[in-house]
Amino acid sequence: MSAISFEEIMFTIMSATQDTFKSYMNIDCYAGKVEKKINPLGSDVVGIIGVAGDRVGYILFATERESAEQIAKALLMLEETDDESINDAVGEISNNIAGVFKTKYHEQYGSVALGLPLVVSGRIRPITDPPEPESGHDGSMSVQCKGVTIPFTTMDGTINFRVMVYM
Repeated sequence: MSAISFEEIMFTIMSATQDTFKSYMNIDCYAGKVEKKINPLGSDVVGIIGVAGDRVGYILFATERESAEQIAKALLMLEETDDESINDAVGEISNNIAGVFKTKYHEQYGSVALGLPLVVSGRIRPITDPPEPESGHDGSMSVQCKGVTIPFTTMDGTINFRVMVYM
């Protein structure tokens, strides 16, 4: 069996993201230019799924609060959102995208497992950025910057997010 190429993984993640939004919320989202780095700056809410097996890494779903609220309203069919519903929606979207990856590659290659979704709120910065000034807890966390970021948006621009793949 041949190894899974990173390009194949990116295509799978792009398709999984678009299919998840269309199937669960009837929302069309479009992928932008892929950046060859993890760049979740400006994200207020991030869903993280660990991947284990023949390929090890993370799939991250990052967005701003306003887009997260729109996603939660559409996915959970709510009029108003709160922190819990936003975290639930981001975790569910992250889990669905990673689930497509697991299903496809487990059947083809075997040995693919996913961790439970972890949803964090706050700003995420690359590990290479200098630490924030000592002004107490700044709500940020560092991530390694090897991988890709795929930006997505809806046609009307009301929902914007990034899916990052680190493997």
